[in-house]
Amino acid sequence: MTCYDRRDLGLLLLRLGTGGVLMAHGAQKLFGWFGGHGLEGTGRFMESVGYAPGRASATAAGLAETGGGALLALGLATPAAGAAAAGAMAGASAVHVPNGFFAQSGGYEYAASLGLTAAGLAVTGPGRLSLDHALGHTVNRNWMVPAALGATAAATAVVVGLRTRRLRRREEGEQEALFEE
Repeated sequence: MTCYDRRDLGLLLLRLGTGGVLMAHGAQKLFGWFGGHGLEGTGRFMESVGYAPGRASATAAGLAETGGGALLALGLATPAAGAAAAGAMAGASAVHVPNGFFAQSGGYEYAASLGLTAAGLAVTGPGRLSLDHALGHTVNRNWMVPAALGATAAATAVVVGLRTRRLRRREEGEQEALFEE
């Protein structure tokens, strides 16, 4: 008989809580559930904050949050799930950085907390109360952790970098328009 320890129970709680929050957050984007704006509204918002094309950006963020959250909650493909969620939250954090740290001021506190927890779960693993454990860790190998986090970090750096470039161009265009008046 297998006895689960405090670590397994703690990881289960972290996975269920973080995964559940991420799934709900992504469902707002994808389906408009829980007071969200769906792909159309989220796409318009994404465009307004520099992520283009907006609908594709909303879809990618929604899938990373919903899918990554669901997989984290299940404890399945934990390195990829945690990395995907962490990447989405890094992109969200980039939007909120100008507002400072605290969420009450529109800061990045919330997104950073979710992203760091997801990355921590990717590194730590899901524990024994998980589908990864039940399936013999076939999609939770040690080499997958740096591969998933590295690939996600590279992709996120490119996406956030392109956003920064778009925002600079937009700002320069607005300044030129002011001088022309």
